Amino acid sequence: MLMEMHAHTSEHSPCSSVSAVELVRRVFAKGLQGIVLTDHHYLWGAEELKHVRRAAEVPDHFLLLAGQEVCSAELGDVLVYGATESLPLGTSLLDIRRRFPDVALVWAHPYRGSRMPSDEDLRDPHLDGVEIFNSNQSVRGNSRGLQDWHRLHFTAIAGTDTHGASYAGTYPTQFDHPLRTMSDLVEELRHGRCRPFFKEIPRAGANTRVTEVTIGTKGADELRERIIIKSIENRQKWKNADRAYHIMETLAERGFGGGLFRVPRPIDEDPASMIIIEEGLRGKSLFDKLLTASPADGREYLRLAARWLARLHNCRLVITSPDDFLPREELRLAKYLERFTAINHRHTRKAREIMELVQAEEARLVRADPADLVQGHGDFHPKNVFLGQDNQENRETLFIAAIDFESSLVLPRAFDVGCFLAQFRNQFFAHPARLQEFPESLFLDAYLHDTGMEGEEFRRQVELFRARTNLSIAAYLIKLGLGESEDLWRVLVEAEQAVSCLG
Repeated sequence: MLMEMHAHTSEHSPCSSVSAVELVRRVFAKGLQGIVLTDHHYLWGAEELKHVRRAAEVPDHFLLLAGQEVCSAELGDVLVYGATESLPLGTSLLDIRRRFPDVALVWAHPYRGSRMPSDEDLRDPHLDGVEIFNSNQSVRGNSRGLQDWHRLHFTAIAGTDTHGASYAGTYPTQFDHPLRTMSDLVEELRHGRCRPFFKEIPRAGANTRVTEVTIGTKGADELRERIIIKSIENRQKWKNADRAYHIMETLAERGFGGGLFRVPRPIDEDPASMIIIEEGLRGKSLFDKLLTASPADGREYLRLAARWLARLHNCRLVITSPDDFLPREELRLAKYLERFTAINHRHTRKAREIMELVQAEEARLVRADPADLVQGHGDFHPKNVFLGQDNQENRETLFIAAIDFESSLVLPRAFDVGCFLAQFRNQFFAHPARLQEFPESLFLDAYLHDTGMEGEEFRRQVELFRARTNLSIAAYLIKLGLGESEDLWRVLVEAEQAVSCLG
């Protein structure tokens, strides 16, 4: 049973702009089964509630109850469920318990602002629960609330803390059993038979536990918070993740924080626990979108990906050290070759020849014009590009974003272009009709148009990094146990063809 547990009305809370009748209508329309009006230091009477129910025209099975929000002497705002009269400002939790022994007390928005409650306060014996999700807490606060709940195992609820009509019912609480009265609600709360309504999906990664969290109910404008929590289990991996976090911070500040071109917004990080929290994106990868897109839409999506990359390169950012690229490339290329030598692969010689050509040409490029290097993505491909809409009914809210910046370096512009083209062909090789409908020239032409990088020398560099990316794909196929597959031979041949232009 879904209940809105925290809502303020314009009748009895000066801070609210929504009437009780409109509030009840909105919450019912959102699919919830009930609401508790929790005005500040005011308890609605039974006759008042009957009037609201009639005026709102909701069915009898919709539960309409009244609690109150009380500013307590110890913890500040507390939601009080089950008291029979309005309580004054500054009432202590002990006094509330003494006067109304059968109430349920829930700490309201303890993570609001910059406040981070202590474990001792979260476990206060006078409390029956803690409101971990609230619209007046930041995404960082809601994320911290979720982590504390998992860690300390207290009873938790969610509450929208509604003061306006548009977001009413966004953060409901789910009760395990049906409720009919306030006594039922209090009993369920005190026995911990409830939880915030949200979706939590764990996703495994190498040395990283990734959890995708969607909080609350869906609205017309998709107001639900989506967060990605990354728990890093390896110190070296943490260094890369922390570096990527700060790159995304800079990009968000430099125009990628909203609008058409985006990155996931960094929210919080904790070096001690090696946890990173970032905004979750509502949408699908470019790869998934292109599998089902109409020809017109698919072409638009591919061009948008090129424009996103052009926008990044045109910023001419230098966030990481320019001296990192060549040493890292040396290590990565050696690792690719090691995959071949470790299994004594029959095409090791070919892979080594390609690698040596690529490495020599990369060094020549970087040393010839180090001032022309830009902060790149480093792993730009269709599965690291996301497309979504803030409002599913409005195409004008379309956006495109890139994810996974752990490989971001200051590098030649052609690196990201060649990487994308090689990965694009490889990922769609099993879908030849898609490759025909969406030729790679759409991407390349759009990128060249937005950057002005036209010229044979740039196209030559693109082929260099196409070959380099094919080496990485071949090494990955060996890691998957596909060293004798036709795909591996194909990407090696394509890499050889690409480097033939370097002679």
